[in-house]
Amino acid sequence: MIRDRGRIKWTSMMLPEHVKMLRDWVKEDSYEYRKQLDEQQLERMNETISQAMEFDQLVTITHYHHHQYELVIGNIHYWDGLEQKLRVVDKFEEVHHIKLNDIYDVRIAD
Repeated sequence: MIRDRGRIKWTSMMLPEHVKMLRDWVKEDSYEYRKQLDEQQLERMNETISQAMEFDQLVTITHYHHHQYELVIGNIHYWDGLEQKLRVVDKFEEVHHIKLNDIYDVRIAD
């Protein structure tokens, strides 16, 4: 059986700059790209946000943050029209400031 060490064998002969570039390349390869929404999706999200704010309902928000999509579950506390951000308070009483342009999906949590 061949017991090869793979990349470990070659990294000692590489320049540190090349090793860093390879690590950055692997990291960038895992990035997710922002998806574009159509008018119907935006209208549905607007209705859901309005309903959740009016009746103080729990929502699940999928938003784009640091090259990945993240989920936030909580109540919409405030809509800041000047900065175009939602302030969402989760169950740990932590406040999340989410830009409206970064939101991909909003659903009422059951």
